[in-house]
Amino acid sequence: MYKKGSKGWLKHFDFIFLDMICLQIAFLLAYVIRHDNGSPYIVPLYRNMAIFMELLDIVVMFFYETLSNVLKRGYFREFAATVKHVLLVELFSVLYLFTMQEGQAYSRTVLYLTGVIYAILTYIVRIIWKKILRSRMSEGNRSLLVVTTKDMAEQVVHNIRENNYERFVLSGLVIIDDDLCGTKIAGVPVVANEENAAAYVCREWIDEVFVIPATNVPYPYALMEQFTEAGVTVHLNLAKVSEAMGGKKQLVEKVGPYTVLTTSINYASAKQLFMKRAIDIAGGLFGCLLTLLITLFVGSAIYLKSPGPIFFSQERVGKNGKKFKMYKFRSMYMDAEERKAELMKQNRVSDGMMFKLDFDPRVIGNEILPDGTKKTGIGNFIRVTSLDEFPQFFNVLKGDMSIVGTRPPTLDEWNKYELHHRARLAIKPGITGMWQVSGRSEITDFEEVVKLDTEYISEWNVGMDIKLLWKTVVSVIKRDGSM
Repeated sequence: MYKKGSKGWLKHFDFIFLDMICLQIAFLLAYVIRHDNGSPYIVPLYRNMAIFMELLDIVVMFFYETLSNVLKRGYFREFAATVKHVLLVELFSVLYLFTMQEGQAYSRTVLYLTGVIYAILTYIVRIIWKKILRSRMSEGNRSLLVVTTKDMAEQVVHNIRENNYERFVLSGLVIIDDDLCGTKIAGVPVVANEENAAAYVCREWIDEVFVIPATNVPYPYALMEQFTEAGVTVHLNLAKVSEAMGGKKQLVEKVGPYTVLTTSINYASAKQLFMKRAIDIAGGLFGCLLTLLITLFVGSAIYLKSPGPIFFSQERVGKNGKKFKMYKFRSMYMDAEERKAELMKQNRVSDGMMFKLDFDPRVIGNEILPDGTKKTGIGNFIRVTSLDEFPQFFNVLKGDMSIVGTRPPTLDEWNKYELHHRARLAIKPGITGMWQVSGRSEITDFEEVVKLDTEYISEWNVGMDIKLLWKTVVSVIKRDGSM
């Protein structure tokens, strides 16, 4: 019977437990250093803080995934991850004290000392514990037989040794495309070929078998059937499929009764999607309130200069080609769409995949005076300040858009897309995104836009969204182009 490895929190329960102990030790030492003696747990304020910081420690681990790949991190990466974790705990602790109006009564020395001691202590403990785990892994408690081909054998052995987190003992190699019995590859003996591998398993200590043939060699299905009949757990590398997919993110799951290898440009956990949607809802509600206030001033200015609707809706293409109505404050005259064709020759984007002008006469208030001077008005103002984008917070609340994502194309832009351009729409479109804060209106090469958007999608995480939001705020304050 196969013991399935733990996932999620249980996978790193030991690190969670050790971190929580380190935090309490740091808290206690900080209190004793500041007050010379006594126990912080008999003082209600400090007792409550001790409990809150432990809960906060777990929350930070969960939402910011500070233990992600903890076993693979080296000394520097571990130090950086530890400092990030401690700073987050300290930051939220300060926010808690401020919210509860207890900051004056709580010793700042204790708060800062707790963070410093916690960072040093937990870093040392994590390093020591990882050394202990690796020493146990090198000993191994599960026997693994590798079934592979001669050209892959050395690399497979190397990879298993470098990432032996399952504590395997490499019992031997089975080479299925040649008879190399009696030889060694990378120090591991070749114990069988395809014909006598089943007989070898019958008489030797083998817990599990890992089957990883080269892409040009068929899977040894008959041999795998013999292994499972013998009660041996078989791991099958989906080599031919996974390597053909160009290194995209992959996971095995179920579609109806079928076991499938799912390949995507990226994937997100339910927790990550929940956090992104929570941010969208919170930001959307706040943005909608601001939109209502802005409408009182911007709306009247738009109507006085160009009578007609204050808001402008346009059909855009969203996630995976789904069409939706996107809302904006109207920044152009009512005949803007009709005039677009005559201005196409002035488009700064040469391939026509987007439409950008150095000076757009369709924008409300824009005009060229007889002396050649270019005059701007309310339309240009709301565009350079990005005020025209605020109604899109209603799209965010509806779920058509996200606050951070890729900009949705118009239908005519969508009709010109080539296959690789469609990768931009693998996620919900956003009010802001990677290319908007990487030069925004200065970028005129659509392929560069696609490159930045694809980079955002393939490397996406919640932390990246927060960074892009901050960069967006800075760009808007600096008036660094329009969104």
